[in-house]
Amino acid sequence: MPSDRLAVLPQYLLPKKLVTQLAGRFAGARLGDVTHAAIRRFVARYGVDMSEAANPDIASYASFNDFFTRPLREGARPLAPADYVCPVDGAISQFGAIERGQIFQAKGHSYSTRALLAGDAALAAGFEHGQFATLYLSPKDYHRIHMPCAGRLLRMVYVPGELFSVNPTTARGVPGLFARNERVVCEFDTARGPFVLVLVGATIVGSMATVWHGVVNPPRSGEIRRWSYENQGVELKQGDEMGRFLLGSTVVLLWPRGTLRFNPDWAPGGVVRMGTAMGKGLD
Repeated sequence: MPSDRLAVLPQYLLPKKLVTQLAGRFAGARLGDVTHAAIRRFVARYGVDMSEAANPDIASYASFNDFFTRPLREGARPLAPADYVCPVDGAISQFGAIERGQIFQAKGHSYSTRALLAGDAALAAGFEHGQFATLYLSPKDYHRIHMPCAGRLLRMVYVPGELFSVNPTTARGVPGLFARNERVVCEFDTARGPFVLVLVGATIVGSMATVWHGVVNPPRSGEIRRWSYENQGVELKQGDEMGRFLLGSTVVLLWPRGTLRFNPDWAPGGVVRMGTAMGKGLD
C-alpha cells in the first residue's frame, strides 16, 4: 500500500546501525535510578504484565537488558500436548505453504527461501513445497525463544544485513524484509526431519543470543559467519529455551513438505503464547 511505503520511508534515511549500537549500550548499562525509571516507563507504555515474571520487582533489575530478557515464573507457560508448540509470545505475521521457493511476507511482497538462508541453495531446496511460520514479538512480549519440538542442532549461520523495524507496517512496506535484515539461522534435525528457526534482527535490537553460543551479535563484522555442531551433541527438548532477543523482533520457522499441519485456530494477526499448540505432525 502507498501509505505503508510512505510510513517506512524515514527508516531508509535513519542511521539504523548507529541507533542500534547506542540503544544496545544503554540497555546494557547499569544506571541505577535512571535504568529503573526507563523500565517503569516502558512497562507503562507497552502494558507489560510483570505478574508473569519470575521476579516482578522492577527495582531489582540492574540493566534494561536484565529486565527485557526476564524469565517467566514457574508454570506461566505450560506446554500443550501437541507435536509442535509455539516457540514465542507474539503475533502471527503469516504462515502457510512455501510455493516455488517463495515465502509470503505481506500483500504484494514475498521473498525467497534461498535469500533467507544466506544463499544456501541446497538447504533451501529441502523446504520446497514445505511450510513456514513468521511470528512477530512486540515490545511488551516475553523475549525468550523456545523449541517447538525436540531437536539436535546441526549448524548456525550469522547473516549480516539491514536493521529495519519488523513491525506489521514495515512488513507491508519494505520488500523482502526478513531476507534483508540481519539474522541468525539455526538448523536442527528432529524425529520428523529437519527444521530451521531464524532469528531476525531489527532496529535497536542490540543483540541476538543462543543458549549454546551466547551473544552472536555484536560483533557486526559485515561478513557471514558459520558454525557446525553436528558432532557436538547439542540436544534440546520441546519447550527448552534456545535463544533470546535484546529488544523485540521476529522469528521465521521452516519445515519440509509433509511435516506438519498447522493449528486450525491459527490466523494471521492472531495473538499466540509460547507453549500453545502450533501444529500436528504428519507421520
